Amino acid sequence: MRLTTKGRFAVTAMIDLALREAHGPVTLAGISQRQKISLSYLEQLFGKLRRFNIVESTRGPGGGYTLARKAEEISVADIIVAVDEPLDATQCGGKGNCHSDEDEHRHCMTHDLWSNLNLKMVEYLSSVSLRNLVQQQEGRGIVIQDMRQKKMKTEGVKAEKPAVALAAKKEAAPKAPLINSVFNLARQS
Repeated sequence: MRLTTKGRFAVTAMIDLALREAHGPVTLAGISQRQKISLSYLEQLFGKLRRFNIVESTRGPGGGYTLARKAEEISVADIIVAVDEPLDATQCGGKGNCHSDEDEHRHCMTHDLWSNLNLKMVEYLSSVSLRNLVQQQEGRGIVIQDMRQKKMKTEGVKAEKPAVALAAKKEAAPKAPLINSVFNLARQS
């Protein structure tokens, strides 16, 4: 079965959120920019995730989204179900209309195969937590720095550079003799 973009985007956005939430609420605009997902699409997805108690929202300055539960308590299946992504590989959706030529009320010959695949997919996606996916990203070397700390460090570096540069210039400037200087004349008296 092929997972549609709705489920893929929801899982991707949730990984992004889980990676960054330790530094405070994460904005959808930030997720949109980093993951190249439409902001309006994210708003729809996160509305559904909020209704399923997977995320919480904080309004106002410094607001955004955080996880409503621990990352290890949220499975990929939870995320997909929350955004109304059906996990069904059968053509009939289990409704008994498989277009069987023999009997209108029977399932098609491959119905059991696809039904079992659905069960295995749900079982697997239920066994993978958001924490597992975050750990995979961290294992790949993804390091998330708090943007506020990054901004303060950047501003601090900018403020230090001129002072360091001035001190270096003062030390490097050659000391010329004070010939014909008023101060030199006063010292000689």
